[in-house]
Amino acid sequence: MLRVVILGAAAGGGVPQWNCGCPVCRAARDAHPELRSTQSSIAISADGEHWFLINASPDLRQQVIATPQLHPKKGRLRHSPISGVILTNGEVDAVAGLLSMREGSPFTIYGHPNVLAILKANTIFNVLSEANVKRQPIGIDRAFEPQLPDGTGSGIEILPFAVRGKVAWYLRDKTLPGGRSDEVGDTLGLRVSDKATDKYFYFLAAVADVGDELKTRLAGAPLVFFDGTVWRDDELIASGLGSKTGQSMGHIAMSGKDGAIESLAGLGIGRKIFLHINNSNPALLSTSQERAIAERAGWQIPRDGTEIVL
Repeated sequence: MLRVVILGAAAGGGVPQWNCGCPVCRAARDAHPELRSTQSSIAISADGEHWFLINASPDLRQQVIATPQLHPKKGRLRHSPISGVILTNGEVDAVAGLLSMREGSPFTIYGHPNVLAILKANTIFNVLSEANVKRQPIGIDRAFEPQLPDGTGSGIEILPFAVRGKVAWYLRDKTLPGGRSDEVGDTLGLRVSDKATDKYFYFLAAVADVGDELKTRLAGAPLVFFDGTVWRDDELIASGLGSKTGQSMGHIAMSGKDGAIESLAGLGIGRKIFLHINNSNPALLSTSQERAIAERAGWQIPRDGTEIVL
């Protein structure tokens, strides 16, 4: 069986964000603690014993503490069931948690060469000794099976594919690590499947738009995790929280003619779950009109810790 645990559903900063007094953050601090959410990441397993993270959020330590499936095995002085981390981009939200995994347990980091070049260029990631933590390049449209620490197969097959997005924000207008001149590979979607059962799902934490190729790929999928950063493209500007649009950050809006809800309607997707939801997004509020619209369209806003079995 393919198991998925949602470790965090929020975008960068989490909910509540440390310095934010927006309606959602105020509610999360006070009357509605159920709104609290850590930054986006999921854990996957085919055997319930060995787990792989998709992205390592800055909140990883807190997420591991809150997730019994990721606790060390009883009776072991040093142990972790986390066998690897698959990175879909090089944003802070996706890689900062790697620094919490520096205490000596072996695992493998899987990432596109563009993203691995970002890690190599920042020497703080050298605390993850490559003698203990392997860095394995993955290619676009090239399926791979993550390996367990003993070198055997995990029973999970992952197919990375390119989606339209943006290079990590902190690299805008800078020379890109690795000497490259384009952004192909900076933003990946993943098709994750159980080799024994052929059950599968899609994971897309950052998507700038939905074209025909992506619609064809996702059609009929039993489960899709999809970028839910903002409700409307100018949300941060309209709410007075910032100057960036969703598109400028490489994120599609939930709503609107070209938004995720309308673009993915009618594709026969079994279960649709938004992840990477920004604290500015009114769909987080269960009583909001935006939440009602999303739910009528068959979308879910998950809570941290939710487990799904395929």
